[in-house]
Amino acid sequence: MTNFNKSVAQKLSKLSDAQIEKLFSSISSERDALSSIIESLSLGLIIFDKDSKLFLINKAAERALPFSARPLPKNENSSLWDFVGDSQIAAFLKDCVQKRRSNVSEEFSFQTGGGSVRFVSISVSPLVQNEELDGCIIVVRDITERRKQEILLRRMESLAGLTNLAASVAHEIKNPLGAISIHIQLLQKAIKKARESDGLLPDQKFLEKYIDVVNDEISSLNKIVMDFLFAVRPVNANLELLQPNPLIKKFADFFAPEFSSKNVLIKTELCDDSSRLLLDQKLLREVMANLAQNALAAIVDKFNGKEGGVLEIRSAVKDGKFVILIKDNGAGMSEKTLARVFEPYYTTKASGTGLGLTMVYKIVKEFSGDIQVESKEGEGSAFIITLPVPQTDTRLLEAK
Repeated sequence: MTNFNKSVAQKLSKLSDAQIEKLFSSISSERDALSSIIESLSLGLIIFDKDSKLFLINKAAERALPFSARPLPKNENSSLWDFVGDSQIAAFLKDCVQKRRSNVSEEFSFQTGGGSVRFVSISVSPLVQNEELDGCIIVVRDITERRKQEILLRRMESLAGLTNLAASVAHEIKNPLGAISIHIQLLQKAIKKARESDGLLPDQKFLEKYIDVVNDEISSLNKIVMDFLFAVRPVNANLELLQPNPLIKKFADFFAPEFSSKNVLIKTELCDDSSRLLLDQKLLREVMANLAQNALAAIVDKFNGKEGGVLEIRSAVKDGKFVILIKDNGAGMSEKTLARVFEPYYTTKASGTGLGLTMVYKIVKEFSGDIQVESKEGEGSAFIITLPVPQTDTRLLEAK
């Protein structure tokens, strides 16, 4: 109770009926004004009292969180978290309120009824009155648009690399076009010569030989164009807050039979950290599959099916980053290859497109992460992926 309220309470017996009526009218007006301000806030606001009972929730909080029931039940026996449609958010709210955790903040993602993904940040602070803990204040922020802007910015930055990619494509197209031009000129000369002499067309094998070359080069051009479209297509990531370790273990188990059939051992060593990262499960699988297949090819190239090949997959959290290490003891790479490993169209494989690691790089960047590679010829290679860990249990300003 404020000093003003205490003062009024002490003098209440001395006030006339008209003065009391005026006082309550003034208090009611102030209360309505305060309620309007709270409902007009763009931030979601939820307040629980010291007995873990819901004291207040504004419209912004109701809109931001995935409640399974609307309107929300407001009776004393109902617990707010029982009506939250996302299990992780519900568990977080319940844990913070019942265990009186405060000064923490965490981000969550959930799927709406329409299929889109939304992101919210939930911060918990203590509610202090008369220097005593009287409950908790929960602030809910819808950060979906901010996440979308971050994704858009990364995609715009990736467009800068299209200049180099276009130059590479122009170089790739130049050779098939030159071959097509030469062979068509040879055909034209042969036909012209035939018409000027006996009027008979050249021998059928002669024609087919050059036409087959032209068709082969056209197929090559078509493949270059399709690969180019594949390389420049946007990475349509459906980012969600997911735990990476279970996904990595699942992928490793999926690859294991193929590696085992070629006498290659997969070793996994995953940390106990349960951090949730902004990931797309399908795209993470694409990254892991590409790196695993490259590692398998390098190991087979060195051991030729004999025992001794090993692929190590590890995870760790270091300096606020989630680190994934994919290391093999295969043939390794030369310094020249190492310097160009993520460049489009650069490959050392006879049947490779040179776009696999380019896509890996693009996907990791879409996750706001980074990827580095270390390799030594004859000893193996290691790809190190670092991904940002969204701030959890962030220390806020302590209540005084």
